[in-house]
Amino acid sequence: MELALGFIIAVAIALTGVGAGSLTTPLLILLLGLPPRECVGTALIFGAVVKLIAAPVYWARGKVNWRALAYLLGGGLPGVLIGSFLLHGVRVNLVLAIVGFTIMLVALLNLLRFRARFQEKAGHDRPKWLGLIALPIGAEVGFSSAGSGALGALALMSLTKLDASEVVGTDLCFGLALSLVGGGIHAALGTLNLPVLINLSIGGEAGALVGTMLASRMPSRQLRFALSIVLVLLGAQLCWKGIAG
Repeated sequence: MELALGFIIAVAIALTGVGAGSLTTPLLILLLGLPPRECVGTALIFGAVVKLIAAPVYWARGKVNWRALAYLLGGGLPGVLIGSFLLHGVRVNLVLAIVGFTIMLVALLNLLRFRARFQEKAGHDRPKWLGLIALPIGAEVGFSSAGSGALGALALMSLTKLDASEVVGTDLCFGLALSLVGGGIHAALGTLNLPVLINLSIGGEAGALVGTMLASRMPSRQLRFALSIVLVLLGAQLCWKGIAG
């Protein structure tokens, strides 16, 4: 089951760019029945593994804006520390409700991105604000594993004049750093399921390669829209499970 999940999630990420944490965490909770904290830690490391495949491509193409990335990391890394430790002081049902709500919010923001003219440059160039915006994004990632992709991209589109490929490359590196740091904290605190992570990663490596090959042949915009709708439903189910429990 974990191999298949890793493969499917990685294909979806490669085809759509929709975040690894947003999809991995609810599926681990709902399909495998793992504890929520364990799912967040495992999803963070798995997301880092998948992003490590794509990040070097953007580095090599010069599509990472290191100045904007530095501002993002200046706020995002302290935020992910706060979020990771906060997760361990909250009741399980509340964790489920918050994680579910976060995933719904992130998916809805992804839907808003479809309305943006991604090919055009943003109207503002205020990169120094990125650090302030990145602090709550990092906290959200540390707590729920979701948000770095959609929220980071929205911040870059709103506050910089980066072109589309630079937004994707910079945001990918931002998400990779948050996943590595947040996942490392969860691993140190004992909320990491190593056997599940290994199986997910094996399936994910294959899925990332397949997804990369299929990316040029599939309607990515329509796929992102459909996957975001699925994430809204998964988030709603998690939220209800936490409230009802």
